[in-house]
Amino acid sequence: MHIVHTLPELRSFVNAQKMKGHKIAFVPTMGNLHEGHLSLVLEARKRADIVICSIFVNPMQFGENEDLDAYPRTLKEDTKALESNTCDLLFAPNAKEVYPNGLGEQSRIEVPNLGDYHCGASRPGHFVGVATVVAKLFNMVQADIAIFGEKDFQQLAIIRKMASDLCFPVEIIGISTSRELSGLARSSRNGYLNASQKQIAATLYQVILTTRDALKNGNRDYAALAEQAKMQLIEAGFKPDYFNIANPDTLASSNLNDKQFVILAAAYLGTTRLIDNLSFKLTH
Repeated sequence: MHIVHTLPELRSFVNAQKMKGHKIAFVPTMGNLHEGHLSLVLEARKRADIVICSIFVNPMQFGENEDLDAYPRTLKEDTKALESNTCDLLFAPNAKEVYPNGLGEQSRIEVPNLGDYHCGASRPGHFVGVATVVAKLFNMVQADIAIFGEKDFQQLAIIRKMASDLCFPVEIIGISTSRELSGLARSSRNGYLNASQKQIAATLYQVILTTRDALKNGNRDYAALAEQAKMQLIEAGFKPDYFNIANPDTLASSNLNDKQFVILAAAYLGTTRLIDNLSFKLTH
């Protein structure tokens, strides 16, 4: 596996692959890789000749009092994992390489509406940081396809719209959330949880499933269902951030005519913020 840290090195590799007619798949990450990330790399391998993975902890998407400095940086371990999972090139730039003029002078990309809800409401500016860095990475890597996990459902929706609106020649592919046996969505932030919190954490997905079942059984009191879910999370030891029942296309609150839904939730367990979601369609 090749490891590069600068844009010229990356471009040299990409240009050589394109000259050979190779199809390139791209998996962007912030590192501290787990099985969910590696499943994206393996999926990329199925779909392309060359797999490029990036590791960059993006300062633009972290707000004040968030965990930028504490975010795990495990480049040595991540490199070994990628080598074992058929990645061809790791692009691991520093902040100066991505933002050469600093964050204050960086042009920014804002995706309207989709970023206003859910995590966007709780973390102002977060999705501007996400959209900006992903756009830059798309331009740097120039891949044919890009693979993302559906655990970050809102993020994926925003990236799809950004890529479409700005005419990026890249196909965006979403892969189902990777889960532990308990149902807990795999996340780098799970590493912050102690053993007892890890057991409690799976309750988040269980409450989402319970809400889905209520919707499938005909309950359309969305506000009451959300409040009930929050109470269940509080009783389990969480501090809910949000629990929303939404339209998967617009991400706005569901209405009574909707047949397709996404349940999106975020909650704190101790100081760790966990997110999860589930999208589904009613059959009757």
